[in-house]
Amino acid sequence: MLLFFTFHFSLFTSAETGRTVNIWEGMDVSMNVEMTPYLVPGMENKAVVVCPGGSYFWHDMETEGHMVARWLQENGISAFVLRYRTAYVPAFITRFRFLFRGNRYPDPQDDLRQALTYVRKHAKEYGVDAHWVGAMGFSAGGHLVMSAAEWFRPQERPDFVVPVYPVVTMTKDCVHKRSRRALLGENKVKDARLRDSLSLEQHVPADCPPVFLVNCKDDPVVDYRNSVLLDSALQARHIPHVYLQYQTGGHGFGASDTKGTPESRQWKQAFLAWLKELK
Repeated sequence: MLLFFTFHFSLFTSAETGRTVNIWEGMDVSMNVEMTPYLVPGMENKAVVVCPGGSYFWHDMETEGHMVARWLQENGISAFVLRYRTAYVPAFITRFRFLFRGNRYPDPQDDLRQALTYVRKHAKEYGVDAHWVGAMGFSAGGHLVMSAAEWFRPQERPDFVVPVYPVVTMTKDCVHKRSRRALLGENKVKDARLRDSLSLEQHVPADCPPVFLVNCKDDPVVDYRNSVLLDSALQARHIPHVYLQYQTGGHGFGASDTKGTPESRQWKQAFLAWLKELK
């Protein structure tokens, strides 16, 4: 029995082959933003920075973070789970950001930019291809990764983007108000210019990287029309992309084998096939 448990424990711990790092370590900033690598043995593997959702207030670190990374790793893709800065629960409860800045835009975007830079800088150490570093995000994390595709300089952008049931608009009536409040802050939430600038459907660049977009029509949290808006914008700009809209599955299923529905869980195999064919 001891040998049995020792063997299985070693299999479990070997899944996390990289040391959790502070992406800002050594930079001229004083902050700690953690990223956990899940590495695939070998060289020049494709890599994905994973951004869990949580309305820009918190993170679903398991279903939309570490579980996603383990699934990617099992399928030959190195993954890096990013605990980017959010407003956090005290800001949700107290609204103290009327008086103090707290965390807000562009903090999450700055963290993702630095995470992508960090992975590329350490590509040889991690055994990944610096030219194949994508970003996958869920819900508010989907907004985050898509914003990287739109706003970052070309050399800083992810090489491909996977927004899953993403928050998209900050202006339309289908807006996810909690995410908007978290990202903009209480004293900026009615700023029309800022709302417009953070609405992804309005700012797709002509050189946007390829996009794999997924959501469900019965999503009770983020109105499914968010993804419809993004799909339409991508089509209008002739951006290579796939849009999978499932009828059932709801929200928050991440890479789970039990959450969502059998229909919505098909996204994982569809993504793997898409990435394999991506040139």
